[in-house]
Parts: sequence; structure tokens; C-alpha cells
Amino acid sequence: MSQVTTRKLRVHDMEMFVEIHDSGEPLLLLHGFTGSSQDWVHAGRDLLAEHFQLIAVDARGHGRSTNPLRTLTQRQCALDTLAALDQLGIERCKAIGMSFGGNTLLHMATLDRSRLDSMVLVSATPYFPNQARPIMGSILPDAQPPEAWDSMRQRHHGGDDQIQALFDQQYAFKDSYDDVCFTPPALSRIAARTLIVQGDRDPLYPLELSLEMYRAIPRAALAVVPMAGHGPIFVERAAAFARVAVEFLRAS
Repeated sequence: MSQVTTRKLRVHDMEMFVEIHDSGEPLLLLHGFTGSSQDWVHAGRDLLAEHFQLIAVDARGHGRSTNPLRTLTQRQCALDTLAALDQLGIERCKAIGMSFGGNTLLHMATLDRSRLDSMVLVSATPYFPNQARPIMGSILPDAQPPEAWDSMRQRHHGGDDQIQALFDQQYAFKDSYDDVCFTPPALSRIAARTLIVQGDRDPLYPLELSLEMYRAIPRAALAVVPMAGHGPIFVERAAAFARVAVEFLRAS
């Protein structure tokens, strides 16, 4: 049975919740927006834990992590995560990031090229395309149905104020242009071996954006999941994803 420990780290102005599974070579897990570290239960966590020490964090303002300033950028989440790795004594690791977490890994891989040995980017993007912005703008913060609040309360433990801040930020992404803005020259500086995983029916980020990253990142591989949308790694696809991710990460 997996041995699990939890820690609360003081990182910059916030407290970051970290869940650590077993021992061995560290594998950082970064969830998607409005998700939490517990999402990996549905994305092959137990299979991943057979091969790596899992370091699953709750991003700023998510799950059991705080966010006193309420503002949220993926670049700041990258800085938070790098500082958390420093506190944990992890100089270099492998990583998997889902959507928001994948964008955070892009920041980490360009801010400090030495920290990531290899990474898997799931439904990440070099920038927010025009087709994503109307979808982001359609999620009105003050018009969320009760079932949306109930679902969020199961993941986030800071009360309704925390959840409202996440709804507000989700809507604000439609006007964000500077946070996620990776040019091919910036991506070409990434040293980590990179596997890009993309659903071919993703309504937010078209497949062409994954091809842009694949062509720009020097040591990249691309895995397209047929008939799949955003985040094609959960539930029935979890075991297949975990096998592919383990094979890629262990080969580096």
C-alpha cells in the first residue's frame, strides 16, 4: 500500500498543500484549473506511484492551498512550485501537468531550464487562442448553478470565498494575453524532454497549437488522443495514459 504524507509549505505569501506518495525518483503532478491534487486519483495515480515518488501539489488558491491576494497567474504558480521544490530539497525532477498545470510547467521550464528533467504536458497551450476566449467568457461568475458550487466544495476547502475567487479568475482568463504567451524562440530554450498529449476534439485549444509546441521544443514528442476533448487522461483513459507517461518519463 502506498505511503502518503502531507505537508503545508509557506511559499511566498501563501500556504501550499503538498501530498507525497512513497519514495524514489520524484514526479511532480500539477492539476488543471479549478482542480486539486486529488484529481490524479482519476488519472492513473496508483500506476504512476508504482514507479515514482509522487509530489502532488494544490496550486495557489486551489484545494487546501491559500491565496491571500486573490490574483492568480500561471507564472506565479510556477514560481510558487519552484520555491516548494527548494523547500523539499528537490533540485531536479520529472513532471506531469494538466492544462493550467501544463502551462505552469511551460513557465517552469523556461524560467529555470535546469529543474525539469522531462515533462508531460496534457492539454497545455502556448497562448489562449481566439476560440477559447468566448468559452471562458460564457462561464459567468455570478450565475453558477448549485451543482457547480457543490462540485467545487468537494475540491476546495477554503470556503465559498475561495470558490468565488476561482470563478472570477476563470472568467477573467478571456482577457488574459500576457501570462500564457510562449513564442517559438522561448519554447526552443526548453531543455526538458517533453511529451505533448492532446485530444483531437479539444474545444479550447486546437491541435495546431500542440503542433506549434512540438515543432518549437527541441526534444519533444506528440501523442494525439483520437475522439477526445480537453484533458483526455481521466477515468477510462487513465490506465493507458499512465502507461504512456511512465514509458516516456523512464526513458529519459
